[in-house]
Amino acid sequence: MKRVLITGASSGIGLQLARDYVADGWTVVACGRHHHKLKQAMSGERVEYAVFDINDRTAATDALNAVAPVDLAILNAGTCEYVDDAHAFDAALFERVVQANLIGTANCVAAVLPRIKTGGRLALVSSSVTFVPLTRAEAYGASKAGVDYLARTLAVDLKPDQVAVSLIRPGFVDTPLTQKNDFPMPGRVSPAQASRAIRSGLAKGKREVTFPAGFIATLSLLSWLPQGLWLSLARRMKKEQA
Repeated sequence: MKRVLITGASSGIGLQLARDYVADGWTVVACGRHHHKLKQAMSGERVEYAVFDINDRTAATDALNAVAPVDLAILNAGTCEYVDDAHAFDAALFERVVQANLIGTANCVAAVLPRIKTGGRLALVSSSVTFVPLTRAEAYGASKAGVDYLARTLAVDLKPDQVAVSLIRPGFVDTPLTQKNDFPMPGRVSPAQASRAIRSGLAKGKREVTFPAGFIATLSLLSWLPQGLWLSLARRMKKEQA
């Protein structure tokens, strides 16, 4: 029986992935900060729990050292905060987001790699925000750009050890985190749709999993625009949101 470890498994994409992998016959190691939230979210004979805060390197190492080897690890846990006023740049906010999304992911990478079986796969969840610079996303975008680079370099360095690496770059997904957003979210998909795209992409061995297709295609085209033209468009969008 295959085993998958998922961080951030008590809500959103992580929870949907956990439920769907169980339905597919996998054993799921559901990771989160609170045991009671994980148990409330899902339970069963093919569900195990690893309770730790991704920002605590020692706790992550201790918790994951106790986990039996897995075929797949999906590092999904993260957060999002937006910079409201770039002129009064909030360095503490920036640090919180980078700490959780990048350093927290690195803590999990270090702890989980010894638990991934030979021939297994490590998947890091980033974001489509890294295609183009978006207003107020200084902290979130920078942290996810770091995750992109981390995944791509790990893919090179881990290949001789027969551990594959996938980078997951979703568009907007309807989760408790995005429900806090106060701006339009084009192409937003449900957690079920996100889970289906991720599981399908990983099953096919894709190095990068992006969705939804139309939204990603638009961002990809925008990323090819000259920087000056993109800045003009971005400023216009910012004024429309104000």
